Amino acid sequence: MTRSTRERIIDESLRLFAERGYAATSVAEIEAASGLSPGAGGLYRHFKSKYEVLAAAINEHASRTRIQVAESLAELSTMEASVDLEERLSHVCRAGLAKVREESELTRVFFRDLSQFPELVTVVREGLLQPMFDAIVTWFKAQPEYHDAQLDWAGISTVLGGSVVHYRLFQETVGELPGHAEKDQFVAAWVRLAVGLLPSPRPAPVS
Repeated sequence: MTRSTRERIIDESLRLFAERGYAATSVAEIEAASGLSPGAGGLYRHFKSKYEVLAAAINEHASRTRIQVAESLAELSTMEASVDLEERLSHVCRAGLAKVREESELTRVFFRDLSQFPELVTVVREGLLQPMFDAIVTWFKAQPEYHDAQLDWAGISTVLGGSVVHYRLFQETVGELPGHAEKDQFVAAWVRLAVGLLPSPRPAPVS
């Protein structure tokens, strides 16, 4: 599908911010990467400033994430009756890894530049990060296998969701797999930990 000029500006600016940094990227460079005449002011027909482009990119990624989380939860709910628990857990973990990878450019911008824009940090926290943790809580509580588990789901979502984020961030920042664990190894370990949360069978009554 053909992207609009506005979409090209947002996509290319985020790529350049991730590669070079926000301060080191000029409006003319964004215009050139977007297929506009560099320095001719084409960007200003769509945005008031470079900051407004960055804010639009962050907000649109947050909006897209909320939609994706809702769609993922709906998709997972349709497979529950016919798919065993371990396969469902694997699907949840892989979906999380894919989402973090999808946001790799935004992640680099977040760590390099967003500390100077606390209002955008709030958007990332509330629009991208927290929805993932909330979705983990919602999903686990909806699984029949965990109905009797009296657990701190907020804390557990922090551990399980945080490990997914860390796995991808380690690759992005260090350039190697954390612990040299391949993705399939990570997913298998993640699933095993989650299965370990299942309530222990109650002992049979003594006759």
